[in-house]
Amino acid sequence: MKQKFGQHLTDTVLMVEPIQFGFNEETFLSNSFQQRPDESEVREVQERALVEFTRFVEQLRSVGIQVIVHRDTSEYFTPDSIFPNNWISTHADGKLFTYPMAVPNRRNERKNRIIEALKSEFGYRHTDLSSWENETPARHLEGTGSMIFDRENNICYAALSGRTHEAALIEFGQMTAFDVVPFRARGKNSEPIYHTNVMLSVGETFVCIGLNTVIEKDRDRLIEQFEATGKTLIGFTNEQIYGDFAGNMLQVRNNRGERILIMSRRINDSLTDAQRSQLDKHNDLLLTIDIPTIESVGGGSVRCMMAEIFKPIK
Repeated sequence: MKQKFGQHLTDTVLMVEPIQFGFNEETFLSNSFQQRPDESEVREVQERALVEFTRFVEQLRSVGIQVIVHRDTSEYFTPDSIFPNNWISTHADGKLFTYPMAVPNRRNERKNRIIEALKSEFGYRHTDLSSWENETPARHLEGTGSMIFDRENNICYAALSGRTHEAALIEFGQMTAFDVVPFRARGKNSEPIYHTNVMLSVGETFVCIGLNTVIEKDRDRLIEQFEATGKTLIGFTNEQIYGDFAGNMLQVRNNRGERILIMSRRINDSLTDAQRSQLDKHNDLLLTIDIPTIESVGGGSVRCMMAEIFKPIK
Protein backbone atom coordinates (compact mmCIF):
# COMPACT_ATOMS: atom_id res chain seq x y z
CA MET A 1 0.00 0.00 0.00
CA LYS A 2 1.27 3.47 -0.90
CA GLN A 3 1.90 6.20 1.62
CA LYS A 4 -1.22 8.26 2.34
CA PHE A 5 -0.81 11.92 1.35
CA GLY A 6 -3.92 13.65 2.65
CA GLN A 7 -7.65 13.74 3.15
CA HIS A 8 -9.64 12.64 0.11
CA LEU A 9 -13.00 14.21 0.97
CA THR A 10 -13.99 17.80 1.61
CA ASP A 11 -17.05 19.26 3.37
CA THR A 12 -17.11 22.46 1.27
CA VAL A 13 -17.84 23.17 -2.40
CA LEU A 14 -17.84 26.24 -4.62
CA MET A 15 -20.80 26.75 -6.97
CA VAL A 16 -21.52 29.52 -9.49
CA GLU A 17 -25.09 30.78 -9.85
CA PRO A 18 -25.96 31.20 -13.54
CA ILE A 19 -27.43 34.34 -15.07
CA GLN A 20 -27.19 33.37 -18.77
CA PHE A 21 -27.19 29.58 -18.85
CA GLY A 22 -27.87 28.17 -22.28
CA PHE A 23 -26.77 25.95 -25.13
CA ASN A 24 -23.09 26.53 -25.91
CA GLU A 25 -22.39 26.19 -29.63
CA GLU A 26 -18.61 26.18 -29.08
CA THR A 27 -18.57 23.25 -26.66
CA PHE A 28 -21.09 21.27 -28.75
CA LEU A 29 -18.31 20.41 -31.20
CA SER A 30 -16.68 18.10 -28.64
CA ASN A 31 -19.46 17.38 -26.13
CA SER A 32 -21.83 14.71 -27.43
CA PHE A 33 -23.86 14.90 -24.19
CA GLN A 34 -25.35 18.29 -25.07
CA GLN A 35 -28.87 18.46 -26.51
CA ARG A 36 -30.02 21.56 -28.34
CA PRO A 37 -33.29 22.87 -26.87
CA ASP A 38 -36.30 23.57 -29.06
CA GLU A 39 -36.48 27.15 -30.23
CA SER A 40 -39.61 27.65 -28.17
CA GLU A 41 -37.71 26.65 -25.01
CA VAL A 42 -34.62 28.86 -25.36
CA ARG A 43 -35.97 31.73 -23.27
CA GLU A 44 -37.05 29.39 -20.49
CA VAL A 45 -33.74 27.55 -20.18
CA GLN A 46 -32.03 30.08 -17.87
CA GLU A 47 -35.09 30.28 -15.63
CA ARG A 48 -35.35 26.50 -15.30
CA ALA A 49 -31.61 26.11 -14.74
CA LEU A 50 -31.69 28.70 -11.94
CA VAL A 51 -34.51 26.84 -10.20
CA GLU A 52 -32.52 23.59 -10.45
CA PHE A 53 -29.34 25.27 -9.23
CA THR A 54 -31.05 26.90 -6.23
CA ARG A 55 -32.70 23.65 -5.22
CA PHE A 56 -29.34 21.86 -5.51
CA VAL A 57 -27.65 24.35 -3.17
CA GLU A 58 -30.50 24.01 -0.66
CA GLN A 59 -30.26 20.22 -0.70
CA LEU A 60 -26.51 20.29 -0.06
CA ARG A 61 -26.85 22.69 2.85
CA SER A 62 -29.74 20.69 4.31
CA VAL A 63 -27.45 17.66 4.81
CA GLY A 64 -24.58 19.65 6.33
CA ILE A 65 -22.40 20.44 3.34
CA GLN A 66 -20.96 23.97 3.19
CA VAL A 67 -21.64 25.71 -0.13
CA ILE A 68 -19.85 28.88 -1.22
CA VAL A 69 -21.97 30.54 -3.94
CA HIS A 70 -20.74 33.22 -6.32
CA ARG A 71 -23.11 34.71 -8.87
CA ASP A 72 -21.99 34.92 -12.48
CA THR A 73 -21.63 38.37 -14.08
CA SER A 74 -22.80 39.66 -17.44
CA GLU A 75 -19.69 41.30 -18.89
CA TYR A 76 -19.03 38.19 -20.99
CA PHE A 77 -21.28 35.54 -22.51
CA THR A 78 -20.53 32.50 -20.34
CA PRO A 79 -23.36 29.97 -20.78
CA ASP A 80 -21.35 27.23 -19.01
CA SER A 81 -20.33 29.21 -15.91
CA ILE A 82 -22.47 26.81 -13.87
CA PHE A 83 -19.62 24.27 -14.28
CA PRO A 84 -16.69 25.86 -12.33
CA ASN A 85 -14.79 22.63 -11.68
CA ASN A 86 -13.22 22.95 -15.13
CA TRP A 87 -11.32 26.15 -14.40
CA ILE A 88 -10.35 25.96 -10.72
CA SER A 89 -9.10 23.45 -8.15
CA THR A 90 -7.93 23.86 -4.56
CA HIS A 91 -5.66 21.66 -2.48
CA ALA A 92 -4.95 21.11 1.21
CA ASP A 93 -1.32 22.16 0.76
CA GLY A 94 -2.58 25.69 0.12
CA LYS A 95 -2.42 25.68 -3.68
CA LEU A 96 -5.13 27.01 -5.96
CA PHE A 97 -4.85 26.32 -9.68
CA THR A 98 -6.64 27.93 -12.61
CA TYR A 99 -6.57 25.99 -15.84
CA PRO A 100 -6.18 26.33 -19.63
CA MET A 101 -9.55 25.86 -21.30
CA ALA A 102 -9.99 24.45 -24.79
CA VAL A 103 -13.16 26.37 -25.67
CA PRO A 104 -12.58 30.13 -26.05
CA ASN A 105 -15.88 31.35 -24.60
CA ARG A 106 -15.29 29.28 -21.45
CA ARG A 107 -12.05 31.11 -20.65
CA ASN A 108 -14.01 34.11 -19.39
CA GLU A 109 -15.47 31.92 -16.62
CA ARG A 110 -12.18 32.39 -14.73
CA LYS A 111 -13.17 35.25 -12.47
CA ASN A 112 -10.52 37.16 -10.52
CA ARG A 113 -13.07 38.23 -7.91
CA ILE A 114 -13.76 34.56 -7.09
CA ILE A 115 -10.06 33.74 -6.94
CA GLU A 116 -9.32 36.74 -4.74
CA ALA A 117 -12.22 35.95 -2.41
CA LEU A 118 -10.94 32.40 -1.91
CA LYS A 119 -7.37 33.60 -1.40
CA SER A 120 -8.54 36.13 1.17
CA GLU A 121 -10.66 33.62 3.09
CA PHE A 122 -8.34 30.60 3.00
CA GLY A 123 -4.87 31.95 2.20
CA TYR A 124 -4.31 30.00 -1.02
CA ARG A 125 -1.26 30.48 -3.26
CA HIS A 126 -2.50 30.88 -6.83
CA THR A 127 -0.84 29.19 -9.81
CA ASP A 128 -2.32 30.29 -13.14
CA LEU A 129 -1.82 27.79 -15.97
CA SER A 130 -4.02 29.63 -18.48
CA SER A 131 -1.03 30.78 -20.57
CA TRP A 132 -0.79 27.21 -21.88
CA GLU A 133 -3.81 28.09 -24.06
CA ASN A 134 -1.65 30.50 -26.05
CA GLU A 135 1.27 28.19 -26.75
CA THR A 136 1.95 26.61 -30.14
CA PRO A 137 0.68 23.99 -29.97
CA ALA A 138 -1.79 24.91 -27.25
CA ARG A 139 -2.01 22.72 -24.14
CA HIS A 140 -5.41 22.27 -22.52
CA LEU A 141 -6.21 20.81 -19.11
CA GLU A 142 -9.72 21.44 -17.80
CA GLY A 143 -9.42 21.04 -14.05
CA THR A 144 -11.31 18.25 -12.35
CA GLY A 145 -13.24 17.63 -15.51
CA SER A 146 -9.98 16.46 -17.07
CA MET A 147 -8.34 15.06 -13.93
CA ILE A 148 -9.78 12.77 -11.27
CA PHE A 149 -7.71 12.99 -8.10
CA ASP A 150 -7.10 10.25 -5.58
CA ARG A 151 -5.85 12.72 -3.00
CA GLU A 152 -4.96 10.18 -0.32
CA ASN A 153 -2.62 8.33 -2.68
CA ASN A 154 -1.53 11.38 -4.70
CA ILE A 155 -2.70 9.92 -8.00
CA CYS A 156 -4.24 11.80 -10.91
CA TYR A 157 -6.27 9.84 -13.49
CA ALA A 158 -7.02 11.45 -16.85
CA ALA A 159 -8.68 10.39 -20.10
CA LEU A 160 -6.81 12.13 -22.92
CA SER A 161 -8.81 14.28 -25.35
CA GLY A 162 -8.82 17.67 -27.01
CA ARG A 163 -9.57 19.12 -23.58
CA THR A 164 -6.96 17.04 -21.73
CA HIS A 165 -3.54 17.15 -23.37
CA GLU A 166 -0.90 14.70 -22.23
CA ALA A 167 1.91 17.27 -22.24
CA ALA A 168 -0.10 19.55 -19.93
CA LEU A 169 -0.99 16.62 -17.69
CA ILE A 170 2.64 15.54 -17.34
CA GLU A 171 3.80 19.06 -16.46
CA PHE A 172 1.01 19.41 -13.92
CA GLY A 173 2.13 16.16 -12.32
CA GLN A 174 5.70 17.44 -12.11
CA MET A 175 4.54 20.68 -10.49
CA THR A 176 2.36 18.97 -7.88
CA ALA A 177 4.02 15.57 -7.29
CA PHE A 178 0.82 13.81 -8.38
CA ASP A 179 1.51 10.49 -10.08
CA VAL A 180 -0.33 10.93 -13.38
CA VAL A 181 -2.14 7.98 -14.97
CA PRO A 182 -3.21 8.89 -18.53
CA PHE A 183 -5.46 6.62 -20.55
CA ARG A 184 -7.82 6.77 -23.51
CA ALA A 185 -11.59 6.36 -23.38
CA ARG A 186 -14.11 6.50 -26.20
CA GLY A 187 -17.63 7.90 -26.51
CA LYS A 188 -20.62 6.39 -28.26
CA ASN A 189 -19.33 7.40 -31.70
CA SER A 190 -15.74 6.30 -30.93
CA GLU A 191 -14.70 9.90 -30.27
CA PRO A 192 -12.48 10.64 -27.25
CA ILE A 193 -14.66 11.14 -24.18
CA TYR A 194 -14.42 14.89 -23.66
CA HIS A 195 -14.02 14.86 -19.86
CA THR A 196 -12.79 12.11 -17.58
CA ASN A 197 -15.42 12.90 -14.96
CA VAL A 198 -18.30 11.60 -17.06
CA MET A 199 -16.90 8.05 -16.92
CA LEU A 200 -14.84 7.92 -13.69
CA SER A 201 -15.40 8.86 -10.06
CA VAL A 202 -12.92 8.04 -7.28
CA GLY A 203 -14.31 7.83 -3.76
CA GLU A 204 -12.53 7.24 -0.49
CA THR A 205 -12.86 3.45 -0.64
CA PHE A 206 -14.34 2.80 -4.10
CA VAL A 207 -14.04 3.64 -7.78
CA CYS A 208 -16.97 3.99 -10.20
CA ILE A 209 -15.96 3.57 -13.82
CA GLY A 210 -17.33 2.85 -17.27
CA LEU A 211 -14.59 0.32 -17.82
CA ASN A 212 -15.58 -0.64 -21.34
CA THR A 213 -15.25 2.96 -22.52
CA VAL A 214 -11.51 2.60 -21.85
CA ILE A 215 -9.53 1.27 -24.81
CA GLU A 216 -8.52 -2.33 -24.29
CA LYS A 217 -4.77 -1.81 -24.05
CA ASP A 218 -5.21 0.66 -21.16
CA ARG A 219 -7.87 -1.27 -19.23
CA ASP A 220 -5.75 -3.76 -17.28
CA ARG A 221 -3.28 -1.06 -16.27
CA LEU A 222 -6.11 1.00 -14.78
CA ILE A 223 -7.58 -1.95 -12.91
CA GLU A 224 -4.16 -2.79 -11.44
CA GLN A 225 -3.75 0.83 -10.29
CA PHE A 226 -7.14 0.84 -8.55
CA GLU A 227 -6.44 -2.51 -6.90
CA ALA A 228 -3.05 -1.27 -5.66
CA THR A 229 -4.83 1.46 -3.70
CA GLY A 230 -7.27 -1.01 -2.15
CA LYS A 231 -10.41 0.50 -3.65
CA THR A 232 -13.51 -1.50 -4.58
CA LEU A 233 -14.28 -1.33 -8.31
CA ILE A 234 -17.92 -0.60 -9.22
CA GLY A 235 -18.54 -0.92 -12.95
CA PHE A 236 -21.03 0.95 -15.14
CA THR A 237 -22.16 -0.04 -18.61
CA ASN A 238 -21.45 2.06 -21.68
CA GLU A 239 -25.18 2.78 -21.92
CA GLN A 240 -25.16 4.22 -18.39
CA ILE A 241 -22.16 6.40 -19.22
CA TYR A 242 -23.28 7.62 -22.65
CA GLY A 243 -26.93 8.01 -21.77
CA ASP A 244 -26.89 9.08 -18.12
CA PHE A 245 -23.47 10.56 -17.15
CA ALA A 246 -23.12 7.66 -14.71
CA GLY A 247 -19.55 8.48 -13.68
CA ASN A 248 -20.35 12.11 -12.90
CA MET A 249 -20.69 11.84 -9.12
CA LEU A 250 -18.84 13.33 -6.17
CA GLN A 251 -18.29 11.95 -2.69
CA VAL A 252 -17.98 14.50 0.15
CA ARG A 253 -18.23 14.56 3.95
CA ASN A 254 -20.77 16.65 5.79
CA ASN A 255 -20.30 18.54 9.05
CA ARG A 256 -21.08 15.34 11.00
CA GLY A 257 -18.38 13.35 9.23
CA GLU A 258 -20.87 11.32 7.18
CA ARG A 259 -19.87 10.25 3.68
CA ILE A 260 -22.31 11.51 1.07
CA LEU A 261 -22.32 10.55 -2.60
CA ILE A 262 -23.92 13.24 -4.75
CA MET A 263 -25.49 12.18 -8.04
CA SER A 264 -28.26 13.35 -10.33
CA ARG A 265 -31.69 11.74 -10.41
CA ARG A 266 -30.91 10.67 -13.97
CA ILE A 267 -27.87 8.73 -12.76
CA ASN A 268 -29.74 7.31 -9.78
CA ASP A 269 -32.57 6.08 -11.99
CA SER A 270 -30.07 4.27 -14.23
CA LEU A 271 -28.53 2.24 -11.37
CA THR A 272 -29.20 -1.45 -10.98
CA ASP A 273 -30.08 -2.81 -7.55
CA ALA A 274 -26.62 -4.39 -7.35
CA GLN A 275 -24.86 -1.11 -8.14
CA ARG A 276 -26.94 0.81 -5.61
CA SER A 277 -26.23 -1.84 -2.96
CA GLN A 278 -22.49 -1.50 -3.59
CA LEU A 279 -22.65 2.28 -3.35
CA ASP A 280 -24.65 2.05 -0.13
CA LYS A 281 -21.84 0.05 1.48
CA HIS A 282 -19.37 2.89 0.93
CA ASN A 283 -21.62 5.85 1.78
CA ASP A 284 -23.88 7.01 4.58
CA LEU A 285 -26.21 8.74 2.12
CA LEU A 286 -26.82 8.73 -1.63
CA LEU A 287 -27.99 12.29 -2.30
CA THR A 288 -30.07 12.59 -5.47
CA ILE A 289 -30.34 15.93 -7.30
CA ASP A 290 -32.83 16.66 -10.08
CA ILE A 291 -31.23 18.85 -12.79
CA PRO A 292 -32.73 17.76 -16.13
CA THR A 293 -32.33 21.13 -17.88
CA ILE A 294 -28.72 21.57 -16.84
CA GLU A 295 -27.82 18.04 -17.90
CA SER A 296 -29.52 18.08 -21.29
CA VAL A 297 -28.66 21.62 -22.43
CA GLY A 298 -25.29 21.97 -20.70
CA GLY A 299 -24.02 18.45 -21.28
CA GLY A 300 -22.71 18.15 -17.72
CA SER A 301 -24.07 16.81 -14.44
CA VAL A 302 -23.74 17.40 -10.70
CA ARG A 303 -20.03 16.78 -10.34
CA CYS A 304 -19.30 19.47 -12.96
CA MET A 305 -21.26 22.00 -10.90
CA MET A 306 -19.09 21.66 -7.78
CA ALA A 307 -15.49 22.76 -7.33
CA GLU A 308 -14.15 21.18 -4.15
CA ILE A 309 -12.74 23.55 -1.55
CA PHE A 310 -9.95 21.90 0.42
CA LYS A 311 -9.03 24.22 3.26
CA PRO A 312 -5.27 24.53 3.71
CA ILE A 313 -3.78 22.45 6.50
CA LYS A 314 -1.95 24.82 8.83
